[in-house]
Amino acid sequence: MTTPLTLTDTVPDDAREKILAGIRAYNDTLLGPTDRRELFIPITAENGSVDGGLIGYTGRGWLYVELLFVPERLRGQGMVGKLLALAEEEARARGCIGANIDTINPVARRAYERAGYSVFGRIENFAQGHDICWLLKRF
Repeated sequence: MTTPLTLTDTVPDDAREKILAGIRAYNDTLLGPTDRRELFIPITAENGSVDGGLIGYTGRGWLYVELLFVPERLRGQGMVGKLLALAEEEARARGCIGANIDTINPVARRAYERAGYSVFGRIENFAQGHDICWLLKRF
């Protein structure tokens, strides 16, 4: 007997964790145990609160940049390149051979390209005339 499927617009945390645990267990069986490690480079405001930075992880020889945000007060000062360089340095120390990141923001894409990343995949006109791009940099 097939279980009926339902759809909702909320995801309980325990459900997300259960699905993620299943994916990780399957991948460990397929690829061997992962060496995944989180990576966080905060940007802090004068009051000490985090208002930007880089969040990612390394695993299976790669750095994946999940989130990168530079607050308005620091834009145009090369902060994207500094964040990426620090993350890449740590990734190399962890044995990584490259990094990847994705974006729909054309300004961010150009900043990543200036930092040595190249577009390797794209969906054109993904949203409101903007492409979503996946970028890669080998060390």
